[in-house]
Amino acid sequence: MKEETATFGMGCFWGVELLFSKIEGVNSATSGYMGGDEIKYPNPTYEQVCSDESGYAEVVEVKYDSSKISYKELLKIFFENHNPTTLNRQGPDFGSQYRSVIFYYSGEQKKMAEKVKKEFQDMIGKEREIVTQIVKASTFFPAEEYHQKYLEKRGVTSCHI
Repeated sequence: MKEETATFGMGCFWGVELLFSKIEGVNSATSGYMGGDEIKYPNPTYEQVCSDESGYAEVVEVKYDSSKISYKELLKIFFENHNPTTLNRQGPDFGSQYRSVIFYYSGEQKKMAEKVKKEFQDMIGKEREIVTQIVKASTFFPAEEYHQKYLEKRGVTSCHI
């Protein structure tokens, strides 16, 4: 087994965590925060992230077995399960913490993310622009325990993403 990491922001992390946790080859999906001001907010809280001032995005860190599922397949799941054409908004949730973002860990991941983004842009045409950011991964901060497996703990099987 070769465990690798992928981190995605695609709106509220509860539904995203549930989505990825059900994928064959995914070992874990953890809700958290990434991409913010680590100097001013060295250990971000949910309240700080929701203030829309910390710069963090709600993300899910996906640990996966690359012998069972490829990064490209995860990227396709990412693009197919949220609206990558809305800036800082998914469904009823709005703010920069809900931005569409792919955090990459290597040059190969960056190239693949750019390639798949272009493929999806070509599929939807020029009328709507994909605004997904592709950004070098920084420190991942797990969200508070009450956010982990949030939907599962409540017996809910879906959430808007």
